[in-house]
Amino acid sequence: MTENEKAHKPEDLTRLFVQRANDGDAAGIAALYEEQAVMAYPPGSTTVGREAIRELWDQVLANRPHFEQEPPLPTLISGDIALTATPPKDGAGARAQVVRRQPDGTWQRLLDQPEFAPPTR
Repeated sequence: MTENEKAHKPEDLTRLFVQRANDGDAAGIAALYEEQAVMAYPPGSTTVGREAIRELWDQVLANRPHFEQEPPLPTLISGDIALTATPPKDGAGARAQVVRRQPDGTWQRLLDQPEFAPPTR
């Protein structure tokens, strides 16, 4: 088994996510997350921990969805913490992640808000 590419800068995480999702690699997606990461998905709930995130992506990827790369918004970095975001292609809401630099210098997701739509009035 070959080791997955690691994110050497925060912006790499989105690119690696899209590649692995389109390859059907739930374990590879889970490797982008810290051991106790929290993902706000499915909508209205949270998935906690790398193993639970892997199980969730196993289910989602069983339907073979196709993901497209979205242009990143500017990354905000403070020390070993960064905020990354992308606007969905449909223009509704945003996607945002808090990521943390690991001891080896690579980055992993700590908090992931993959779907956020502002409340309608």
